Amino acid sequence: MEMDVTAGGLLMLAVTLVAAGVVTGFLSGLLGIGGGGILVPVLYETFGIIGVDPSIRMHMALGTSLAVIIPTSLRSYMSHRAQGGVDTKVLWRLGPWMVAGVIGGTLYASSSTGDGLKWVWVIFGNLLALKLALGRDDWRLGDDLPKPPGVELYGLAVGFVSVLMSIAGASFVVAFMTLYNRPLIQAVATSAGLGPMVAIPGAVGLAIAGWGHPLLPPMSLGYVNVLGAAVIIPASVLVAPLGVRLAHGLPKRKLELAFAFFMAAVAMRFAISLIYD
Repeated sequence: MEMDVTAGGLLMLAVTLVAAGVVTGFLSGLLGIGGGGILVPVLYETFGIIGVDPSIRMHMALGTSLAVIIPTSLRSYMSHRAQGGVDTKVLWRLGPWMVAGVIGGTLYASSSTGDGLKWVWVIFGNLLALKLALGRDDWRLGDDLPKPPGVELYGLAVGFVSVLMSIAGASFVVAFMTLYNRPLIQAVATSAGLGPMVAIPGAVGLAIAGWGHPLLPPMSLGYVNVLGAAVIIPASVLVAPLGVRLAHGLPKRKLELAFAFFMAAVAMRFAISLIYD
């Protein structure tokens, strides 16, 4: 399907992106996990509806999602920092290595096909789903974080995978810190500080990687659709409280299982698209 770049086509793009923002905001509020874990699959389907070429559809979903994450991750970090919950030592042990991983992941994405990016989602989306479905809060690997280079190498791997899934890395970092006996609130606050270290270089890198591509949809800077980011942020923020309100009436375990099911369904969708799209 060819993209419509007329005024009517741009209007359809804007309306479709508003709908994507509404769905993302509601699911983020309901399931308690925002970012690319929800936005990438929603954007992938949205860009498919408006006719973005399959060869760059995943790239566009990742880049636009990372751009959306930038303001939300910065706000989250500043809020947690104001409450004194961030472990700055862990932040600076992981941070530089995560940035290095993000750069490596961006270089991989710039030279990868859409199918290559889908495989990352299939593998790690299923791993996250299994962790949510089977994991327990009392699981422990040790009483304190490993000595170098264990934490640093983990940060490198998380940065690489996070940019390829367009997530801020919170799911991986929180799981890692709690497995090594860190309080959940400290793990969440510290992971919030790592979000901008993934989102900013990731979005900039994908914008550069896709600069001037002949198949880009209207109003795009490389693989970042500016219209999409501008529309999705306010739409998702407006609707998120509705999901939060519903979530407060549900047990935490049911929400974890719901998100596990969502991640598994998304991974299955991308696996099917590897065969049929």
